[in-house]
Amino acid sequence: MTSMNSLMWFRQDLRVADNPALVAACEFAGSNRGHIRAVYFVTPGQWAQHDVAPIQIDFIQRHVNLLAQALAVLGIHLDVLHAQDFDEVQTLLAAYIAQHDIAAVYAGNEPEINERRRDRALIDSGVPLTLIDQDCVLAAGQVKNLAGDMYKVFSPFAKKWKSIAGQRAIVPVAVPAPIAAVLPAPSEIVFNCDKISSEQWSAGEGAAKRILDQFLANQVADYQAERDFPALEGTSRLSPFLAIGVISSRQCVAAILARYPQALVDDTCPAKTWLNELIWREFYRHLLVAFPRLSMNHNFNELGDGIVWRNNLAEFTAWCDGQTGYPIIDAAMRQLNQTGWMHNRLRMVVASFLTKHLLVDWRWGERYFRQKLIDGDLAANNGGWQWSAGTGCDAQPYFRVFNPMTQSSKFDPDASFIKRYVPELSAWSLADIHQPKTINVNDLFAQRQDDRYPQPIVEHKMARLRAIEVLSALKRG
Repeated sequence: MTSMNSLMWFRQDLRVADNPALVAACEFAGSNRGHIRAVYFVTPGQWAQHDVAPIQIDFIQRHVNLLAQALAVLGIHLDVLHAQDFDEVQTLLAAYIAQHDIAAVYAGNEPEINERRRDRALIDSGVPLTLIDQDCVLAAGQVKNLAGDMYKVFSPFAKKWKSIAGQRAIVPVAVPAPIAAVLPAPSEIVFNCDKISSEQWSAGEGAAKRILDQFLANQVADYQAERDFPALEGTSRLSPFLAIGVISSRQCVAAILARYPQALVDDTCPAKTWLNELIWREFYRHLLVAFPRLSMNHNFNELGDGIVWRNNLAEFTAWCDGQTGYPIIDAAMRQLNQTGWMHNRLRMVVASFLTKHLLVDWRWGERYFRQKLIDGDLAANNGGWQWSAGTGCDAQPYFRVFNPMTQSSKFDPDASFIKRYVPELSAWSLADIHQPKTINVNDLFAQRQDDRYPQPIVEHKMARLRAIEVLSALKRG
């Protein structure tokens, strides 16, 4: 019997647990008396095109190093190849396959359009690539309405998702058995591109699993009550690990069901709200596959093409820098700029402010987020921004304009979060922090509250009325 070798191609699945593509590659090599290798492509040019944040690139680099160590224990060597972009990946992969006599290549399917086009081009060129759906608990295309189409509203999608998921065993795939002797410890892998340290985040599959277990044991029951308060540690903080596949959605859902077996059918389950967040993640990823234009900066709602955005560059810059004069907005943006992460409630608040108070195209904000976020993920980022702008699938109505002052007093009542990131307001009263005043320039007796902090760049009531008028392009006739 002729031996045949396999190749595992890691992408957004930097883990050895619950990785069906890795298991398939191991099984192919084992059943054909062959060897298995693994590869990861560093693509700085493609990352730049996709606005991948330098802090996320650093996070990826740390996990590729940990992945190489985990694979070495299994007897699998990981090669890290440097390509400028996806076009160069095709050339390098073909050469690699020929060099190592690879008969079969396995990889996880990805939802983004450029990635899907890359894979299609490789298959069409003769690369023996097998794609395995492991990005979601339920693969894109498995959750459809009665007409056989993708849902455009979350609630019925979630209901159908739970129904389908409840009919199958959701069990993560085990780490494959070692296929050869343990390899020597791999050399350090360094990406030759711009990075920002992610060391404030722990790394590794074990760390992600511990965070998950701790969250489900101690916090998930309070998640619904505490998740909207940025001063609290009320969220799971798993999003950076999910974004690059250090932990899978299936592992998360399986862990929920292990602790709450009725979670899919019991609306009183303490884990219900967090489970819905995982289903939102699946919803947005399914949408990318069903509507590829979402990966190409198009409005989901084509009526959004008729919006005349103001796109004032100075106001956009003030928003980016956390200098809008609205403390809750500025604190959130400074958190993003300083840490590479932002609390989810605040992501909605700042997105609403940019798109509605300032009438800046959602694509500007969506791109800025991708350039900064350690948990940058096209599906969730695009979905969230279009939801906020009113242009997306199952979006908030165009006439709903978050009041930043109400959001501030409701979700940071003692201003502890605001004061952490806007320390120049430490001496301000709560009333002044939550109700920043726009001074009439014609009032000779008006005084600024603090010369170190800007006046609000827009008055809320005026901005709200302006937004409703401009965004009425989204109103169906």
